[in-house]
Amino acid sequence: WMHSASAGLEHLLFPELVEGPVTLTNAKAQGVYSHSLAEYCLTACNWFAKDLPRLRRQQAAGKWEPYDVEELRGKTLGVIGYGDIGQACARLAKAFRMRVVALRRPPRERMYSPDQLQELMAASDYVVMATPHTPATDKMVGAAAIAAMRPHSVFINLGRGKCVDEKALIAALQEGRIRGAALDVFETEPLPADSPLWGLDNVLMSPHCADRTKEFQFESLDFFIENMGRFLAGQPLANVCDKRNGY
Repeated sequence: WMHSASAGLEHLLFPELVEGPVTLTNAKAQGVYSHSLAEYCLTACNWFAKDLPRLRRQQAAGKWEPYDVEELRGKTLGVIGYGDIGQACARLAKAFRMRVVALRRPPRERMYSPDQLQELMAASDYVVMATPHTPATDKMVGAAAIAAMRPHSVFINLGRGKCVDEKALIAALQEGRIRGAALDVFETEPLPADSPLWGLDNVLMSPHCADRTKEFQFESLDFFIENMGRFLAGQPLANVCDKRNGY
C-alpha cells in the first residue's frame, strides 16, 4: 500500500506502480482540500460579481462612486470534474442559490460528458475546473472550448494548469472575449516572470496556495492514520486511486 498526502498523482505514477499490485490512496477526498478550494471558487465568483478591484481603486483614490453590483443568485456555475473538489464547489454555489451544471467522466444522469464540454462552457456564467492532470485531461479546455464561453463569463482553475491551453486562455483574456479568470494553478509553476498573466487586470491569481490552510496538514495526517487502521485491520482502504486513469 502506498499513500500520497497530496491530491495530484501526476508526479507519482510510473509504469511499475501502475501495473503492479500496490494499492495507491491519496488525500483528495474527505474534505482535506475540497472545502478551502470551494471557498476560493466562490470568492473568485464574488470578486468579479462585485467588481472588488473597482472598490480598491476607488478607496485608493478617495472617490465615492456608487455602482451596480451583480448577485450570484440565479447565475450558472459549470463544474468540470465533479469529484470531491467539484462537488464541494457545487454545494457552496447552491448556498448562494446558483444553478450548477457539471461534467464528469464517466457522466452520471443529467451531467455533461467530456464530448459535451463546449455545451457546458456555453451554458455557464462561471466555469470552475477541478480535474487532475492526466493524458485524457491534458489541455482539455482548449481554444474551441474557450471560444464557446459567454463574453461575460469567468474561468476559474483549481485543478491543474496543464489541463488548460494557457496561450488560448491568455488570448481570450487579452482580447476581452471573456470577462476574466481566477487561477490558482498554471502550466508552468512558478509562473514565469515574463508571463502575460501578470499584467492582466481581468485576472485574479494566487501561487497555487488556495488550499494551503493551517488545518490541511493535520487533516491529511488524520486521514492517513485512519487509513492505516483500516490497513492493519484488513479492511478496505478509503480513497483508493485509479492508477490507470491517474486519479
